[in-house]
Amino acid sequence: MAAIAAGALLLGLPVCQTPGNGLPFLDALFLSASAVCVTGLAPVDISAALSPTGQGALLFLIQLGGLGVMTYTSIIFLLWRDYVPFNSREAVSQSLLGGDFSIKAFLCQVLALVFGIEAVCAVLLHQIDPDFFSPFSAAFHAVSAFCNAGFSLSPNSLMAFRDNAAVNAVVTSSVFLGGIGFGVLREILGMATGGRMGAPVRRFSRFSRLVLKTSLFLISMGTCLVFSLEFFRAGNEKTVGDGFDLLVTAFFQAVSARTAGFNTVDILSLSEASLLVYMILMFIGGGPGSCAGGIKVVTFRVLAGYMAAQFRGDKQIVLEQRGVPEENVTRALTLFFLYTIVIALTTFLLAITENGILHRTGDQGVTLLRVLFEAVSALGTVGLSANLTPELSAEGKILIIINMFAGRVGLLSLLMAIQSLQSKKTYLMAESQLPIG
Repeated sequence: MAAIAAGALLLGLPVCQTPGNGLPFLDALFLSASAVCVTGLAPVDISAALSPTGQGALLFLIQLGGLGVMTYTSIIFLLWRDYVPFNSREAVSQSLLGGDFSIKAFLCQVLALVFGIEAVCAVLLHQIDPDFFSPFSAAFHAVSAFCNAGFSLSPNSLMAFRDNAAVNAVVTSSVFLGGIGFGVLREILGMATGGRMGAPVRRFSRFSRLVLKTSLFLISMGTCLVFSLEFFRAGNEKTVGDGFDLLVTAFFQAVSARTAGFNTVDILSLSEASLLVYMILMFIGGGPGSCAGGIKVVTFRVLAGYMAAQFRGDKQIVLEQRGVPEENVTRALTLFFLYTIVIALTTFLLAITENGILHRTGDQGVTLLRVLFEAVSALGTVGLSANLTPELSAEGKILIIINMFAGRVGLLSLLMAIQSLQSKKTYLMAESQLPIG
């Protein structure tokens, strides 16, 4: 919250804005929350509203949000005292899934991975198109891609590169690596270097196998579904492409929809069925301990395993040849219902604020699908929008800010924070069966 507030004040400075384009405080707060929460929704065209200094400040906030505030706090402690307090160690361990590790070595590895991948992505983008991807633009898009933020210096995101397979490949690769989690990245680095760097492993752990397999399955299914839907829909060849171009578009959006927020086509040009597919991908999100949002792929895998076990009549969920503890199942179910309830509530409130009901203006121009898409995108910290963000009312922007914050901090974390304020009961009530179903 402090980082978002400081970012809003920073973006509100005249030096961060282009001459003649004043940025209202609510829009500055929205941009700051979107950057720190690595979402990518923007109520204004940042290329027109922000000066180069403002764009640099936004880039700093994206990088800050990508790794997490506690990671940078620990780095400051290391540089200042050469020591990290226990609370910070625990926070970094849980947020980045480092486990039992040397905090100094782990942070060095994480920073090397992050800045190394971003540097390679920036160099490749600059080589592909030095006109649009100037050194600063290339660095901005590289950081935005790896941190899964989805901010672009073009008002049309990456629509100009819809048919550019090279740009699509670089961006999707960076988004994928940023969305699988630092724990998985360390294992990949360790296997690639023979254990000299990263995690000293010779094969992927159970957690990494779950993340990689589920992520690839979701991307493949999303690509196939959207390609099939748009291929058989007549009259959209010019807007979303056809043949191989459509396949590239479907793949790019399937990767991006899981949490990144870039788009190479106008979202409203897609069919409603395709938007529903993307909402499912946004709801699930990426890997735990990553820059991604959503309920996370491991939660989805546990829920899928739970349903499969119910159909089979099994008492235990088995994933990658190991049983899943009941505590994990309870947390997965709790997270699923929390996300569902928050999205439903946000959709209901946005339907009120964005259709003139609150101010009795009689406007009825925003469809329920666009409102739902915006709510899922905000809570999943994705950043895709059905062109609704610039049209949001002040109340709608506040709702989206709250959702972006909740999605980045994590609904389970917020729930545990509330639980910590409650007194613990030392008794249980007598149980009685109820008819279910």
